[in-house]
Amino acid sequence: MQRLLMKGNEAIAEAAIKAGCRHFFGYPITPQNEVCAYMSRRMPQVEGVFLQAESEIAAISMVLGASAAGARAMTSSSSPGISLKTEGLSYIAGSDLPALIVNVQRGGPGLGTIQPAQSDYNQATKAPGHGDLRLLVFAPSTVQEMVDCVFETFDLTEKYRMPGMLLCDGLLGQMMEPVIFPEVEVTPSEKPWALTGHGDKRQPNIITSLNLDPELSQSANLARFERYAEIEKTQARAESLMTEDADIVVVAYGACARIARSAVSAARAEGIKAGMLRPITVWPFPTQQILAAGKSAKALLAVEMSMGQMVHDVRTAVQFKKPVHFFGRTGGVVPTPNEVLEQLKIIDGGLKA
Repeated sequence: MQRLLMKGNEAIAEAAIKAGCRHFFGYPITPQNEVCAYMSRRMPQVEGVFLQAESEIAAISMVLGASAAGARAMTSSSSPGISLKTEGLSYIAGSDLPALIVNVQRGGPGLGTIQPAQSDYNQATKAPGHGDLRLLVFAPSTVQEMVDCVFETFDLTEKYRMPGMLLCDGLLGQMMEPVIFPEVEVTPSEKPWALTGHGDKRQPNIITSLNLDPELSQSANLARFERYAEIEKTQARAESLMTEDADIVVVAYGACARIARSAVSAARAEGIKAGMLRPITVWPFPTQQILAAGKSAKALLAVEMSMGQMVHDVRTAVQFKKPVHFFGRTGGVVPTPNEVLEQLKIIDGGLKA
């Protein structure tokens, strides 16, 4: 298979096309603009639809409409734009529709900066919109993994009829790495729930998130959360590195995991028994994997490009039985391997004191 050198944002777009997406609706915002620009060139070549909407709200509403018709549809944005899309995200979830949303995060709050950040973690995993809902959230750490996660997210969102998010950041979106696109033939799946016409062979479908009967609304939410519970049992993903004998387990995702991996290797070279657990899905959160990795460890360290959002999930995962330290940079500042290594040295010194 051919390896191509591609920028992360463009690799996401090409992966979506190869995964069968023919409907993209977006609105420009740095640092994800290359997704839109690439789609504007490629979609006409594959007889797809690219539309730059008049706003982020319009874009997510168009995704809802295309998905309701049975199409694989996606949108992409960056942090402030995702906030504008959350109302539509909730409508998609309440309508039990699949969709792919890409967030190439930037520093905040507010307009913030165009530099990379991971400060949308809580938004993606805890409050992606109003009401009781979840998103399936993948957090890739390489351009290749961004490609792979696009294929997987489309498949899983259709299986469970729910929206999914690729939670990236400006660092991953702008970097270039070699990628291989899977050679798969995407065949349209049967979608009996879609608004594709029924030819008098069945009752017409009605897709809506509006339900004025509280009992029926509750039943719909309970059924939705039964699916979520299945996802939590079967779809949590994580990568483990040298955790078997680690005294300190670093937990990091996305671009921060790349930095943490270098720090862990450097710590080992200096005699510090460090390891790393990298969440690949941040919802469902890999609670059991972190609990297992932390059983023999004496302490854990959460590394994030935020003021500390994932760290709370790490503490819950180890049932508050082990000390969980935190090191983070925020506002678009990216931590360095040496900074993480220094934190590991401090923790290790405390353990040996």
